[in-house]
This record gives sequence, C-alpha cells and structure tokens, in this order.
Amino acid sequence: MVGASGIATGQISDDVVRLGFIMDMSGPYADYAGKYSVEAGKMAVEDFGGKVLGKPIEVLSADHLNKTDNAGAKAREWFDNDKVDAILDVPGTGTALAVLEVAKQKNKMAIFNSAGGSRLSNESCSTVSIHYPFDTYSLAKPLVNTLVKKGLDSWFIVALDAGFGLDYVNDVTSFLGQDGGKLVGTVRHPLATSDFSSFLLTAQRSGAKVVAIANAANNLTSTIKTAREFGMFDSGQRLVALYVLLDDIHSLGVKDMQGLLLTEAWYWDLNDETRAWAKRFFERTKRMPNAVQASVYSSTLQYLKAIEKTGTDDAATVRAQMLKMPINDMFAKNGYIREDGRMIHDLYLFEVKKPSESKGPWDVYKLVQTVPGKDAFRPVSESKCPLVAGKKD
Repeated sequence: MVGASGIATGQISDDVVRLGFIMDMSGPYADYAGKYSVEAGKMAVEDFGGKVLGKPIEVLSADHLNKTDNAGAKAREWFDNDKVDAILDVPGTGTALAVLEVAKQKNKMAIFNSAGGSRLSNESCSTVSIHYPFDTYSLAKPLVNTLVKKGLDSWFIVALDAGFGLDYVNDVTSFLGQDGGKLVGTVRHPLATSDFSSFLLTAQRSGAKVVAIANAANNLTSTIKTAREFGMFDSGQRLVALYVLLDDIHSLGVKDMQGLLLTEAWYWDLNDETRAWAKRFFERTKRMPNAVQASVYSSTLQYLKAIEKTGTDDAATVRAQMLKMPINDMFAKNGYIREDGRMIHDLYLFEVKKPSESKGPWDVYKLVQTVPGKDAFRPVSESKCPLVAGKKD
C-alpha cells in the first residue's frame, strides 16, 4: 500500500476526492487510452489505499467521442455538478486543450498522459496542469537527431490534420533546420481516413530519404500496413513513426512492423520493476500495459501523494507540491516536473524486433539508446510558456 489513509482529515472539498478520465472509449484511441487507462488509474487508487486524508477516492470516466465540444462540456459538467477535483487524462490534443481551458476557468487540476501536442506545456501551459509522459517535441527529437547524423537528412511527413499533427510538423521542421536536414513536403489526412494509398504515394514520389508518420492508433497501423504493401520498408526510404505505443506493434505484429524506429516513454520489459507492475496489469486486463497506462498510474499516485502532503485538494497548491516531489517509481527514475508543467524523465529509442528475435506477442522492442530527459525535452530557454519566460535551463 502506497498511501497512509489513517492521516487526520485535511481540507478536502465535499469530503471526497473525485478523479475523472475523459477518454476515447469507442474510437481509434480506445485500446491505448480508453478503459485500460482508467484501469491503471484505479490500480493507483487501490495501491494508495482507496482514501487520502481519511476521505474516499472515486474514479469517474466518460467517452468524449473525439469531439472537442464533448470534452469541454463534460469537464464543465464534472467540475460544476459532480465536484470532480482533477481530470487525469484526455486523449487527443484538441480535446485536451478544450478540457484545459475549462480547468483553468474552474481552478481545477488537469494532468495529460496521452495527448501528445507539445503546446500543452508550451504556449498553453498553466498553473493547474501537468503534461506527463511525452510530447511531440520529445518523441520527434531523438529520431531526427539520430537519423540525420546517419545521412538521412531529407524528410517527408504524413500527418494527422489536427493540432497533434501540426505540432509534429512544426517540431520536426525545427529539428531538421538545427541538424542540417530539410523537410521535402507534407500531406495531411483527417482522423476518419481509412485509405492511405494516395498519401503514401505522394511520400514515395517525393524522393525523401525518410518518411515520417505523424498519426496514432488505428490511423498509424493502417498507414504502416499500406506502406508494407507498397514495399516502402524495402525501397531504400526509411520509415519512422513519430507516435507509437505497444498496442500498435502488437496489433500488426513484429512481422509487419520489424525494423521500425521509434521513441517511447516506457516499456514493460525494461527491468524487474516494470515487469512486476506489467504482470499485475496483465492479470487484470489480459494485455500488457503501454507507456500511457504506466504514466496514468504514476501520475495518479503523484497527485494523491501531493494531496496527502499538503492537506488539501486545491489545484494550484497540489500542483506546486508535485513540482517539489521527485518521481521514482516503475515509470521513471529521478523524474521531476518543471514549472511549465513538463515532466522530465529519460526516453528510449527502440527498434521493432524481427520475428526471429521476439519471444512472444508482447516482446516487440530492442533498445537502441536511452535518451536523458534533459536532452529529450524542450529546454526552458526555448519555451513559450509564460510561467518560465526569461528563465534559463
């Protein structure tokens, strides 16, 4: 048990700590950031003891259907009517930004574990929000740096036509400029796309040495499958995925995904501690956890520990305490949260294994490089977050 539920009662609003997850329960992100992420949050609550400062902890979940209006409306309803204290994940950058605006208005906590848009801890940062496992900046930078050094310096991006995809295009373009590479071109597709043939044909014809895929979940696996059918893995062009999770690899299998280079925030088979937690998660869900689910567990515990430490569930107070607390658990070692809300920790450059190297359906990655957090994430000196304006690294 992580928490100490017998501590004297503190200043807990409504005598209950309510945690909300506004998720994609039925759409393209359902497997990697839907009910299984909620389950990870429930595991954290159980491990904490089910109470904080003597008050019960409740977990609520809802489906935003990948609509920003739905996400914002649900956040407002929860904060106003259901007395939710914190929303602990919202997949999708657009939906996350909608929830963030409501959280700022209501002075309520928002922690983002699956939304990748770097603006959440950059120009849209706030005193009530935290961006936990990764962002478009940190997932793209190790890939661009590594491949450009190998002479793969011309890139073409197939991107989701949304804030998430735009952030990736902007971040990759910046890294290429810094490293001496160039962006040959981009194409953007809507979320509901099922046929990626025309987008990939454009990428092939561009002559770029690297074709980068900036989408996620079902969109990503469909893009990869089409690229494999087009022979792009064997054409001389290097295919990279900018946002990949374990579920994506498992869905298609290592045969179709082998050789894919990617950046991840966490992997279940990194060490004994990750394997032990993954085993517990598997026993509950019959699947191995991905980085988002591990991040949900970690961030939920950090949030509850901060309430316990401060004696209140006031958002700004709890967030300030979380900035003081080092993160040492199965998700991260020596992690910490900066003033802009960006959680800093090591990331990992992986390559998908060949079928001959894999020992089972969830054994998919081989480690290429560990990337120190200070090198992976946007430095404070480059941030547009007003909370760190004028500050140096």
